[in-house]
Amino acid sequence: MAMATRAVLAVPARVESLASSGLQSIPKDYVRLEAERESIGDVFNEAKCEDSPQVPVIDVKGIVSNDKLEREKCRAELKKAAMEWGVMHLVNHGISDEILSRVKEAGKGFFDLPVEEKVKYANDHESGKIAGYGSKLSKSDTGRLEWVDYFFHPIFPEDKEAVSEYARQLRALATKVFSALSWCLGLEEGRLEGAVGGMEELIMQMKINYYPKCPQPELALGVEAHTDVSALTFILHNMVPGLQVLYEGKWVTAKCVTDSIILHIGDTIEILSNGKYKRAYFIGDW
Repeated sequence: MAMATRAVLAVPARVESLASSGLQSIPKDYVRLEAERESIGDVFNEAKCEDSPQVPVIDVKGIVSNDKLEREKCRAELKKAAMEWGVMHLVNHGISDEILSRVKEAGKGFFDLPVEEKVKYANDHESGKIAGYGSKLSKSDTGRLEWVDYFFHPIFPEDKEAVSEYARQLRALATKVFSALSWCLGLEEGRLEGAVGGMEELIMQMKINYYPKCPQPELALGVEAHTDVSALTFILHNMVPGLQVLYEGKWVTAKCVTDSIILHIGDTIEILSNGKYKRAYFIGDW
């Protein structure tokens, strides 16, 4: 009688499933290296600290003002933040509160679904399907996993009207930022935007991150230290501290700024600016 054996590979659970299972200690694959943990502070305590360096807050209302002094003042502040930090809070950014609320609700609505429902929208990197619901199931160079589930748009959320309008308004904001960054380098205002594809070819992608409650938050990270390969990254946050940025050799916790959108300079802009603008190196310790 012939016999055949078949290897069955265990698929790691979604982080949400782990968090809701009642476990008291996290799997070792999620425990960060000791040296890495020692360099990261308590985000909730640090967010309250007033005497530590602060991620710049830039009022971009005047970024395209007809008033030359107001416009140049705004652009100078943007330039300084881009050169020294690579990250900043943008306020008075022009994206309506209604649209921001609807986008947040659409994301929350998806992650409020049972895991078995969310899995119907799962991505599949092996087949090339990047968009959809997922968890980072492959280990990074550190040999560790991240404590986060995510949804990579455009398949869902279903409130496509809100997401489309958000994308339209965010695209307009991106053009203003590109123009200001170009002007501050002494270039034509459309130069950087044109270099990354212009209005016709520039791709915008949305990733909604969900960080389930962790029983040992001091051991895990939602997003490990990295830079973004993109030109610009805009983060729509929900007023929970967790973003930490490397500044002058130390991790600095970004305070929560009401009604702000966080802007990161990505690898592409650092390269195109010949290193004058600094890409953000950051972690998500949510």
